[in-house]
Amino acid sequence: MKRLLTAFLLTLGISYNSHAANGDTTWVQAHSDIWLDHYGAHDTMIAFPDGNTSYRRVYMIWTLGKYQCPGSPQYCGDWDYTVNTYLLTKTGDTVELGRYITPYANAGSPRTPWTWKQRYIFDVTDYYRLLKDSATVRINYSGYSWGFTANVKFAFVEGTPARNVLGINRLWNGYFNYGGATPIDNAVTQKSLTAPNNTQFAEMKFIVSGHGADQNYCSEFCKKYYQVKLNGSQIDQKDMWRDNCGKNHMYPQSGTWIYNRGNWCPGDIVFHNTHKLNGVTSGSNFDVDVDFEPYTSPNGGAGFGVYGAVFYYGAYNHAKDASLEDIIAPSNHETHFRENPCGGKPIIEVMNTGADAITSMKIEYGVDGGAKYTHTWTGSLASMEKTKITLPEIIEIRQATGSSNSFTAKILEVNGGADAEATNNQLKSYFSAAPKWPMAVRIQFKANNIPNETRWKIVDGLGNTVAQRVGAAANVTYTDTVAFGPGSYKFIVEDDGCDGLSWWANSAAGSGTIFVRALGVLTSYPLSGYFGGDFGCGFTQEFTAYWSTGVENVNAPTTGIELYPNPATNTTTIELTGNKVDGNIVLTDMTGRVVWQQKVTTSATTINTSAFSNGVYNVSYQAADGSTRLQTKLVIAK
Repeated sequence: MKRLLTAFLLTLGISYNSHAANGDTTWVQAHSDIWLDHYGAHDTMIAFPDGNTSYRRVYMIWTLGKYQCPGSPQYCGDWDYTVNTYLLTKTGDTVELGRYITPYANAGSPRTPWTWKQRYIFDVTDYYRLLKDSATVRINYSGYSWGFTANVKFAFVEGTPARNVLGINRLWNGYFNYGGATPIDNAVTQKSLTAPNNTQFAEMKFIVSGHGADQNYCSEFCKKYYQVKLNGSQIDQKDMWRDNCGKNHMYPQSGTWIYNRGNWCPGDIVFHNTHKLNGVTSGSNFDVDVDFEPYTSPNGGAGFGVYGAVFYYGAYNHAKDASLEDIIAPSNHETHFRENPCGGKPIIEVMNTGADAITSMKIEYGVDGGAKYTHTWTGSLASMEKTKITLPEIIEIRQATGSSNSFTAKILEVNGGADAEATNNQLKSYFSAAPKWPMAVRIQFKANNIPNETRWKIVDGLGNTVAQRVGAAANVTYTDTVAFGPGSYKFIVEDDGCDGLSWWANSAAGSGTIFVRALGVLTSYPLSGYFGGDFGCGFTQEFTAYWSTGVENVNAPTTGIELYPNPATNTTTIELTGNKVDGNIVLTDMTGRVVWQQKVTTSATTINTSAFSNGVYNVSYQAADGSTRLQTKLVIAK
């Protein structure tokens, strides 16, 4: 074990546990970059703290990586497999600390080279009664091909927890057939329990993920529900379904990452559901049960991985306590890939860890080394609930450059007064600056074969739409010139089909493209979420528009003509930029002879130049209404 100041966590970029603490943070290393090179259990015995210290939070930090499989097999880190992490207690219980699904992580995919690492952070604070002395931590890898590495460590952050855990009852643990001859409810049966003394709250945590494939694609690709019953009465119903896989932060992947699934997405955590067992207090005898949606499988291939446990809590340790949980933007943390780089407005997440509802919070924030700003949030946040807060834009984020910037946020007041627990009020993040674009750009957009799915827009810092392109035709290239003042903006691309503009598993949709360029420049700006069109439901590129250091005439004529490639060999594209499109284009050689001409109604026209002789050609365009004439030169060099 290593005892380190919590500030050291900041250097690791682990935002979830980067609080300033009233004591040390104890690190416990479990698995250390082991190879997941066989199906099943990977165990390690470790020494946890002795249990005599109070911990405000306990985190399990799970880092997934890759290694090059010996012998160069067909698959190496390529498939979506279930990974469960268990604690094996001295009493013989097996409790599940967390579950995630590996991504399709072929080394040729842009986000998952051989050096790739992905951190998964699990809050396991409620298990602190069991995380003490010597114990075995088990990784259960349900994979049939190899290539992944595993690093698991625990961070024990000293302080006072929101509530003390008085007891834990494990309910169910296993993988059970769904829809077969034996109903799943025969395995997930009712449990009769008694709450320990001093219990004031009881909650059931339930982890479930659907797998297998019958003729109805259950349980991986079918939407089913479960019901929670307390003393025979239904108290809750949840769908076992993730409907946002196309918005996964771990993208693109080398497989079918966009498909929604049975409560999981490739490359992401299987999040648990919490069900409050209202009325269960000290000494209560009660029955708890989960019933699955009735279903008959055609061939019995469906199943669910299930884990459930009841946690008993004492009273809240503080009446008024807000916990700053995360800095979503600006941040370099990979779980916030889609929200970054940030162009101006920070986003934080706050949790109410006290007994009283929170109606206001005064928050201080700023880029380190710059001015500090304050914002007062108002609303209503119940105990143990979270909310995301978008803070007002600050100029230091817009002015930032490079990738070595840091940002700090701090809760100053709660409900108009001091927070009872100050050790969970501050976080720091490290971030890369958003790109700087000039105040006029060209956006070239070509939809694929399903044009009504995809659109783009630019919004300013107030959320006003500055420009947009909707209603495109299939495989038609549109070029729009957009001008704006200095400030922060978002370039938002959305796709209703959640398969981007180009995706290998939907070849019938064809391929579209989108590029952003400065005026008069053929090189396009990098778009951090684009990946050649493989962006699922969409992406957002935040940017800052700036005054150019040179002379930029934003009132220049809004129509221009460009050629690429130029010089050309077999083909070239003639692109008209701006408002005028309808017209006539003529190519003449140096003697004035017309070698090609065509009426045009779209901004981009590709011509075959393979029959043209080497030399210089004049390219002229005249708008149909006679208002615009443009001319440039084309070089043919074979």
